[in-house]
Amino acid sequence: MDVNVNSSLPKLHIVSIMSVPPLKVTEPRKFRQVLLSDPSLNTSTIHGCYQICLYYDKLKEEDHDGWHLAGWIVESLAMVLLEHPLLAGRLHRREVGDFEIVSNDSGIRLLEAKYPICLAEFLVLNEKENLEGELVFWNEIDDQFPQFSPLFYVQVTNFECGGYSIGISCSLLLAEVLVVENFLKKWSEIHHKMVPKNELMKIPMAIFSHPPVKNHDFLPSHIINRTITKNKVKNLVFKITTEGVDFNQGLWRELAMLCVEGAENKLHIKMGSAFSLLVKESFEVFKVETCSKNGYSMQGLCLKNQITCTTWNDFGVYEVAFQEGNKPVHVSHWLGSIVNEHVIAFPCPKKNVSAIIIVPPTLETQL
Repeated sequence: MDVNVNSSLPKLHIVSIMSVPPLKVTEPRKFRQVLLSDPSLNTSTIHGCYQICLYYDKLKEEDHDGWHLAGWIVESLAMVLLEHPLLAGRLHRREVGDFEIVSNDSGIRLLEAKYPICLAEFLVLNEKENLEGELVFWNEIDDQFPQFSPLFYVQVTNFECGGYSIGISCSLLLAEVLVVENFLKKWSEIHHKMVPKNELMKIPMAIFSHPPVKNHDFLPSHIINRTITKNKVKNLVFKITTEGVDFNQGLWRELAMLCVEGAENKLHIKMGSAFSLLVKESFEVFKVETCSKNGYSMQGLCLKNQITCTTWNDFGVYEVAFQEGNKPVHVSHWLGSIVNEHVIAFPCPKKNVSAIIIVPPTLETQL
């Protein structure tokens, strides 16, 4: 499948696509309500995804390349999904106009792809052409039939040098799994334990692995639907450093306003007057509402001095190694396919942190 439209640039090709369910049936099923504050809100309010791309070099000749890795990933993914079954679930529309995510074991989507240049060349080219959106796959939640749309995608892209990338797209409704629940760390640890540490010639082929052939058949583009990310938005991450906070919707709203203000000051921009606030209140409840900065007072909020702008490095992403000693050489994060400005907030169980708030600052005007 060809993705970029500039004929002078190398072309990404999708080689395979499959579903990966949890290793065993989820019993009892898990549910998460997605509650919309305004009945007029539709699925476009919950469109968009959190995306992360991790790049790995092939350090030694005996290291596995991405083709071999993808085979074992099927099995390690199936195992880690036992702990996070909602990722393999689907969004269903409820009779009252709200939604719910059901862990019906429909599976996440796993894709394998090929990029016909070396990883180092790609990273240089990406600085000029902004190509890394091709290394993640996302197909937006269907407005009419959301129950048929996966909420989580993994794309393993192989480069000619043996290096590879792992690109992940996750619905904003489940983004906390990647940000604060150590999904990547758990997954890589499971994967690392599964793959035999024998010499290369003695390593058995993973159940779903492709044989190491030179020419893979590419899937025709007309059989794969994807949402091309036109508004890839870098985001600022804020942490609330006070522990033991009793959060409610009003407090989440005020914290979101303060973080938007912090993003404007840090980036010297002016964001729009309204934004969608997406809050994970608990495992079972996710709320979505529209907030306006106009005429809003934040008097008396004592947590302002406890809000700190942080970086993704604080979340250990550069420690995620699927092979011993092979940590990412580069990691990128962004929000994709968001129609309007969003602020995403969720509690955080880490020490000295009570909450994480993500602000993707779509530029409106430069100050």
